Amino acid sequence: MKQLEIRRIGRERSADIRIPNEPFSLFGRMVPLYDGEKWAYRVEKSEAVSEMCFPDENYDYERMAGNSVFIGAYDGDACVGLAILQQAMFGYMYLYDLKVSRAYRRMGAAKALLQKAGEIAAENGYRGIYTQGQDNNLGACLFYLSAGFVIGGLDTKVYEGTPQEGKKDIYFYLDL
Repeated sequence: MKQLEIRRIGRERSADIRIPNEPFSLFGRMVPLYDGEKWAYRVEKSEAVSEMCFPDENYDYERMAGNSVFIGAYDGDACVGLAILQQAMFGYMYLYDLKVSRAYRRMGAAKALLQKAGEIAAENGYRGIYTQGQDNNLGACLFYLSAGFVIGGLDTKVYEGTPQEGKKDIYFYLDL
């Protein structure tokens, strides 16, 4: 694989923000632990490995462009990864989405997208980036920690009354 190019996606390449979601492995759960001062976690591995795929979002560039920044990872002319940043009220810019095509995972594309996202957040006066991951998406949770994020919160109510009931969102923060 040749070197990927990481760049902002403008109106002329707006179709690139619709790269499809692809399956990812579910092999455990992250359990955040809070002692009243700091966060830690434990990992619960599953005996059975399964796959999950989020539905495609069909993002609308024109509708989202007012408060979003789109970053693509390109192999030649093909967009193989996407990060979407959104303006936020406080000191951290929101990482709304981060995805990489299956064939390009574990090759540094996601970390390169995060590096560019950090540069953009800093240029916009933010002190960092925050995002969330489902507790059962252990691969994503461990990835964020390996990329320098720390756990900053847990939402135990977000999926109540939905088909995803029982899951929790873990909030991750990256200081720049």
